Amino acid sequence: AIRQVRMPEEEVGRVYSQRKLEFASRLENLLQDYARVLVIGADNVGSQQMHVVRADLRKGPKAQILMGKNTMIKFIIRRFAASDPAYAAFNKLADLCTLNVGLVFTNDDAKEVRETLEKNKVTAAAKAGAIAPLDVALDPGPTGLEPTQTGFFQALGIATKITKGTIEIISKVQLCTAGEKVGSSEAVLLTKMGMKPFQYGLKVVKVFQEGSVLDPKVLDISDDDVLVLFNRALLNVTSVALKIGYPIQSAVPHLVVTGFRNVIALAISTEISFKEAEEAKDMIANPEKYASAAPAGGGGGGGGGGGAAPAAAAAKAPEPEEEEEEEMAFD
Repeated sequence: AIRQVRMPEEEVGRVYSQRKLEFASRLENLLQDYARVLVIGADNVGSQQMHVVRADLRKGPKAQILMGKNTMIKFIIRRFAASDPAYAAFNKLADLCTLNVGLVFTNDDAKEVRETLEKNKVTAAAKAGAIAPLDVALDPGPTGLEPTQTGFFQALGIATKITKGTIEIISKVQLCTAGEKVGSSEAVLLTKMGMKPFQYGLKVVKVFQEGSVLDPKVLDISDDDVLVLFNRALLNVTSVALKIGYPIQSAVPHLVVTGFRNVIALAISTEISFKEAEEAKDMIANPEKYASAAPAGGGGGGGGGGGAAPAAAAAKAPEPEEEEEEEMAFD
């Protein structure tokens, strides 16, 4: 059901336009209908790029992007959080609405939504005063610029020389550092050299889900990663339970096997007997009975079998000597 939002004059001190009321109604309906909200940074992202992203999200995974003034979005979210104690956690989402950000609402896999948002990037030239998203360096070699342009390089302290009528950089120089502002001289130089080193696009900065604010790195955790960690933890708990003799579900099979071995050992040591212990006692009393059934030494059976034949031959060797002695006695 669509939630109708009203902002009476006596409550907010002013009358809002119909357009803003519709925006507020849409935002509150999105907060009610979607389980996950991705907070995205939209620095240097143009309208055409946003249009492409919205079109991709309509195909799948399904998500809706909401952009607007931070003050108004905060006001609507806090108003929604105050409407019901169950919505109080949405105040955390309001706190995230700072700088140039937008909200992406979805019930689908957040990881797939993030991939769709961040795959659409646009190559752009460096602008003076903009924050560099990555390091930019000039490699040594010819620049293709005329000698009259050496002033730009001198202003930046870049050593150059003139080779075949063009400026050549002698050594590698870093012009921009990630996270720092681009200088005006650096921006002009990169533009003159025809370089567009930056790529701009939407970037997920936070994930709001079930009242918690999560780092987007959690989206990289797969089901297999969770299963591996769970098995490792289960192994540790089982080891502790076996050590202290405390029965837990994962340790019960091991405890049963150990207990059965102890019972068999007790039956062998005493005259107590039962069906499972009879075979073990019979194996101890008549080992030759099970010699033929047992594998010939397993992997060493070849060696064991090979050693058994010479041993049997050696055991029979004295017999001919006795026959010779008897024959000699007849003589």
